[in-house]
Amino acid sequence: MGAGRLDGIARHKVSRGPMEVLDRALVTPDMGLEGDCRGPVPEGKKGNRQITVIEAESWAAAMQDLGGADGLVWSDRRANLLVSGVRLPREAGKVIAIGKGLRIEVRCECDPCSRMDALREGLRAALTPDWRGGICGRVISEGEITVGDEVRIEE
Repeated sequence: MGAGRLDGIARHKVSRGPMEVLDRALVTPDMGLEGDCRGPVPEGKKGNRQITVIEAESWAAAMQDLGGADGLVWSDRRANLLVSGVRLPREAGKVIAIGKGLRIEVRCECDPCSRMDALREGLRAALTPDWRGGICGRVISEGEITVGDEVRIEE
């Protein structure tokens, strides 16, 4: 499978807080995306939603279904990472490698929530087919990532 590219990094420091777009970040198994409220895994939890990843192509398809972006940007989806040129696995247990060290285990589909329709009527439905809302993952090895890093799906 070919390599893709990391196009964006974003975090939110508090639940429901504004998204902060970054050029680079440290991602670890203990803390997830540094400074993101969803990163640390609470005691006794599995970390199924420690980090989220969306395909640029899926975001573009959703925007096309809505007749255009109309001011929306990928980080409005509230995903942590935006990738392009690679199809994310639609199967739990598969591994996404980014940059030199980061490895993320796919845990489940990232189902779009009702907050998406608060941004734009129909956005939730536009993100629903074929895992367009992205994946939820667990960090299995740390890495410092930078926009432009290579993205690979491990076989």
